Amino acid sequence: MNQTSRVLFVTPALSVAQRRAAFDDDGPLDPAGAARARAAAGSLPAATRVLVSPSARCRETADALGLAAASARPGLAGIDAGRWRGRTLDEVGAADPETLGRWLTEPDAAAPGGESVAQVCARVARWLGGVEPGSGRLIAVVEPDVVRAAVVHATGAPPSAFWRLDVAPLTVTELSGRLGRWNVALGHALGGA
Repeated sequence: MNQTSRVLFVTPALSVAQRRAAFDDDGPLDPAGAARARAAAGSLPAATRVLVSPSARCRETADALGLAAASARPGLAGIDAGRWRGRTLDEVGAADPETLGRWLTEPDAAAPGGESVAQVCARVARWLGGVEPGSGRLIAVVEPDVVRAAVVHATGAPPSAFWRLDVAPLTVTELSGRLGRWNVALGHALGGA
């Protein structure tokens, strides 16, 4: 019996906040991002289960891709930016450069009222640990932060590698594995995207 599990992490289309280089404020996809997601509908293989991060842009992307039956999972949420939510990186850098610098370089440093890189990496590692062997193919439309954390865990990289991983919109990163060991196939573009 094949005990291999597959998780296809799909990143959402570009959002209005991303266009502004702002921390996610649970806003919608921008029109061009939504159109690109609709164009990629039907390009994913069949799955036993479809999951989604609770953010608006992940839910909208899942819907645009034809994955309307997606089930929201709080454990797959993007990193919590706390009081920086909705602000641009430039605004935060101008107001509190030291805290931002620590958050970007020290995995245990958290955004004010938010989450550290180490915390999101641990949360995603716990989720991956709960994927049942032989559970088939799962598709999860998730924030890029979740993909970073999953790759950090799967490769055994330290949490300090988190910000060194670039994750493009509308790409698929596949983890396949058994017995707690994961292999990684990085960043395949979705058809039409």
